[in-house]
Amino acid sequence: MRLLTKPADVNSSAAKLTLSLATTASEVLEVQRLRYKVFIEAMNLSALANADGLDKDEFDEYCDHLIVRDAKTLDVVGTYRLLSPHGARRMGKFYSEQEFDLSRLGNLRGSIAEAGRACIHPDYRSGGVIMMLWSGLAEYMRRERCEYLIGCASISLADGGHNAAALYQALSATNMAPPDYRVTPHLPFPTGQREAGHAPQIPPLLKGYMRSGAWVCGAPAWDPDFHSADLFLLLPLAKLDKRYARHYLKESAQHTS
Repeated sequence: MRLLTKPADVNSSAAKLTLSLATTASEVLEVQRLRYKVFIEAMNLSALANADGLDKDEFDEYCDHLIVRDAKTLDVVGTYRLLSPHGARRMGKFYSEQEFDLSRLGNLRGSIAEAGRACIHPDYRSGGVIMMLWSGLAEYMRRERCEYLIGCASISLADGGHNAAALYQALSATNMAPPDYRVTPHLPFPTGQREAGHAPQIPPLLKGYMRSGAWVCGAPAWDPDFHSADLFLLLPLAKLDKRYARHYLKESAQHTS
């Protein structure tokens, strides 16, 4: 099974899109350049700026990188970084373990895939790109025979953290994981020190996870580098909402041979 690079029947900003996995070092560089523009330049994170114009870390070489391209320009317009159980063993840890203690999930490690660095070019955020990334993720999970998806969802602290606190309070009441799946942040974000009564605004990626049946596995961690509060999410594929399972797997089948 492989991810194809043929055009898909998805339009975003009148563009034909293709889905693939990065197979060369130059493709990974394209991914890192897009991430830099979206995560560092657009957010004005001067502390992370570099002359290469790349967002990269030591996990990249152990991960697989989903790529969505504009078929006309061939520009990379969306990406998702995926770490398989094998990649995590080679690396020695999951990316999330930099922020959270995952010891309670030890018995699941062989069936976990981790997703992160979801990134979409600002001109292609009408929905088509994220749907292609989700369909690619569904195929990847089947290929790697993974039963669980984990990842961190970032919430901006640009408003002083009020939205992050309100979101955690709302989601902990409706989407909290059972105790056996709880994790602990190494550097907790102090949700109790924010104003009460703030109406939570949920970021699109986090909204997609919640609609798919993901659990929030504990209090948020504070990521000072990206000026965000990060929630650790766990999505058992058996718990995936049936509407979304049918949609994602149907989309995935269009790119499978």
